[in-house]
Amino acid sequence: MAALDIGPMRPDEVALAVEWAAAEGWNPGLHDAECFTTVDPAGFLAARLDGEMVAAISVANYDEAFAFLGFYIVPPAHRGRGYGYALWQAGMAHAGGRIVGLDGVPAQQDNYRRSGFDLAWRNIRYGGTVAGAPLRHHSVAEAADLPFAMLEAYDRPLFPAARTAFLRCWLSRPGHTAHVLMRGSEIGGYGVIRACREGHKVGPLFADDAAGAEVLFDSLVGAADSTGGGGTVFLDVPEPNAAARALAEARGMAPCFETARMYARGTPSLPVERMFGVTSFELG
Repeated sequence: MAALDIGPMRPDEVALAVEWAAAEGWNPGLHDAECFTTVDPAGFLAARLDGEMVAAISVANYDEAFAFLGFYIVPPAHRGRGYGYALWQAGMAHAGGRIVGLDGVPAQQDNYRRSGFDLAWRNIRYGGTVAGAPLRHHSVAEAADLPFAMLEAYDRPLFPAARTAFLRCWLSRPGHTAHVLMRGSEIGGYGVIRACREGHKVGPLFADDAAGAEVLFDSLVGAADSTGGGGTVFLDVPEPNAAARALAEARGMAPCFETARMYARGTPSLPVERMFGVTSFELG
C-alpha cells in the first residue's frame, strides 16, 4: 500500500478543494480560492496517495496568535481510512500554539469537541430571493473610493487578527462588490457581495447598528441586481445577533444551513452585535 504523502496544495489542488466544498453544499464564491491563499499558502494541505489528493484541509495562520481551519474534506470514496485524521494532525501542528477557529457542520461538531474545540456560537445561513434598493443610498460609497487603511482599521476589531492581504483581494476581486456606509467622515459599516456557484453571498456585513446594516445589505443586493446578478442571496448570520436574524427574516430569507463557530486554545472577544454576516465559513 502506498504511503500517505502530506504537503502544501498545488494550485490545481486548491481548485479541486473548492470543487469538493461545492459538492458538500458549501456554495463557495467563484473567486474564493485566489483570496483564501493570500493569507497563508503553506497552510493549505493535501493528503495524497500515488499523487492523487484524497483529503484536504486549510489551517491559515493569520499572525502569531490566530489561525482558522477550513476545507476539512475527505471525499466519500476515501473516508474511514484515517487519511482525514492524519491530515488534521498535520494541520493542527502547522497552527502551533495559536488559537484556532473553525465553522463546523453539525455532523462533525462532536469530533471537534473531542479535539479541544469549544462552541462560541452558531452561524445560521439564510437564503432567499431578495430585491435590493433600486438606488444607492446617499451615505453609501464604493470601497475603492476610500483609503484602504480606513477600511482595514474598521475591520480590525471585528476579526481576531489583521488580514491585510486577504482584505485587499476580497474587496477588489471580479464578481465582488464592496460598499461602505459613511457617517460624516467616519465609517459606520461595510459589506461585500460576491457571485457564488448558486446566487450571491453577502459577507462580511459589519455595521455599528442594525439601521446601518440594513442600508448596506439593500445597497449590496441592489448592486448585484443591477449587474444581472439576481437570484438567491445568502447571508451567514451569527445567531447571537438578534438584529441580524431579524434583518434576514424581514427580507423574506429563511434558514437553510448552519455551522458552529468553535475555537481551541481560547476564544477571541469579538463584538458579535456588530457582525451581521460573517466573511466566510472557510476562512472566518
